[in-house]
Amino acid sequence: MAVLIAILVIAAILIMWGITSYNSFVKLRNKGDEAEAGIDAHLKERADLIPNLVETVKGYAGHESAVLEGVIEARSKVSSLTGEERMHAENELSGALGRLFAVAENYPDLKANQNFLDLQNQLSRIENTLANARKYYNAIVREYNDKIMVFPSSVVASLFHFQKREYIEIDAEDRERTEVRF
Repeated sequence: MAVLIAILVIAAILIMWGITSYNSFVKLRNKGDEAEAGIDAHLKERADLIPNLVETVKGYAGHESAVLEGVIEARSKVSSLTGEERMHAENELSGALGRLFAVAENYPDLKANQNFLDLQNQLSRIENTLANARKYYNAIVREYNDKIMVFPSSVVASLFHFQKREYIEIDAEDRERTEVRF
């Protein structure tokens, strides 16, 4: 009888641990989804700001059409993609914006234009917020992936098919220093 009670107690402990472990996976997955949605909201805000920025620069630097078209093309490409392809497109858009601001440096009147300065400040704020949101997302993904890979929670992860999530990373060419020449 004592053996049966011991077995029941051990079984109850294992069941409670399994439930707790499963619930923590669900919570981490939901946090990751929330963090990803937050990044999407900031990206939408950035995408909405870009046409105003491009129009302002066009007035001063209209003959820099290749740079302006690059920004517009990168922005439209982002809206049609999802997942990892979208991350790469977002990195391309960031690079195109960097080139746009490098071109703007050649136009003192543009750099002094209050509308341009406001747009540039808003974009800078959004980029900083995006960087922080990406860091938060990657921290959640690290915690989630660690839990999936560490024993004994890896048993629950494999039983319920919890899959690793991918980090948000920048492309290799974006890791290189951008050189601006005048």
